[in-house]
Amino acid sequence: MSDLFIAAGGGGDPIGTAITAIAMSARLTTAGPGGAHGTAGPDLPVVATYSWERPEVDPTPGPLGVRDFTGLLDRPEGHVLTPAARAVAPAGSTLPRLAADLPVRLVLLDPYEGLAGLAARIRRLAEACGPGRVRIVDVGGDILTHGDEDTLCSPLVDALVLAACTLADVDATVHIAGPGTDGEIPQDVLLDRLDRLAGTDDRSAPTPGHAQAAYRALAWHPSEASALFAAAVLGVRGTVRTVGRAIPLTDASAYVRNTGLEAAVAENPVARGLLESRPRTVDEAADLSAQLTGIHEIARERRPTAPPTPSTAPFPADAHRARERIRAQAGDVSHVTSRFATRALGLPWQRIPEVRTLLGDDGPVHALH
Repeated sequence: MSDLFIAAGGGGDPIGTAITAIAMSARLTTAGPGGAHGTAGPDLPVVATYSWERPEVDPTPGPLGVRDFTGLLDRPEGHVLTPAARAVAPAGSTLPRLAADLPVRLVLLDPYEGLAGLAARIRRLAEACGPGRVRIVDVGGDILTHGDEDTLCSPLVDALVLAACTLADVDATVHIAGPGTDGEIPQDVLLDRLDRLAGTDDRSAPTPGHAQAAYRALAWHPSEASALFAAAVLGVRGTVRTVGRAIPLTDASAYVRNTGLEAAVAENPVARGLLESRPRTVDEAADLSAQLTGIHEIARERRPTAPPTPSTAPFPADAHRARERIRAQAGDVSHVTSRFATRALGLPWQRIPEVRTLLGDDGPVHALH
């Protein structure tokens, strides 16, 4: 082992981080849609990640910690997720299945030890992985938030990683995979920041083969940012309708842009605030983030909502009717995500594989024209 990769955003970020890690590690073996995947040699890239997912996946508020899983493997590099791991009900997590379908070793980050505890955990992870660097990967780029963007949704988790890596004093760089694909900072704004911080030459481009290593995960996972990043790497261009908004896919969407840890912290007011206050709990960190950005991610998930009800929508009879229903809700765009497509059809995200089969699409997003 060498480099440690950290999926800074949780949710579906392990998928985009895996693509980035495989590209950087140069260990990919040939893999096609629905085919075999893996990396050469006995070692897999190590990807550390939170388990903090949208409420339709995990109905409990906030991230999950080690205490919320059974079946984790306690290894020198940390608490390793395997296909046999399970989130303790009523919590839910896609990480065990991702552990089966991504050619990386997934390690759980537990933010419930406070900022100092998270920093200590990352330091031990980096030491266990060997002499390489810590590579913080954020799919989309909200890790470079200024905290005042109208479309910002989730500033806390990325800021926690920046602050913890700074406190841990590890040799770290920040990688933005698919700038703008999370829809939280407009792509043109984000690219201006990256050009100022890193320069236009500080970039890399994963190949379609690297993206294909994540096909098994993308075939069922509701991630949208990682799906857009993979689609861009595979050559898709146009406007993609996600559940939240329409997002452009450009040549820039297919790149991984790099900057330094110190430069990223200087951009991110939440990361700086965390380093000043050293919160001892996740709730304290969330309170601080809310003071600085007006977004309290845990309180948002604690608000009472109507419990989800099983969908009674009939499965579409044919692909033509399904596309017409999807197109009617998508508007004037060229593509939609699998999550948007299932929602437009009145179906839960768990039926993504069936919808993909119906539409005859094996790529990360679905073409409408």
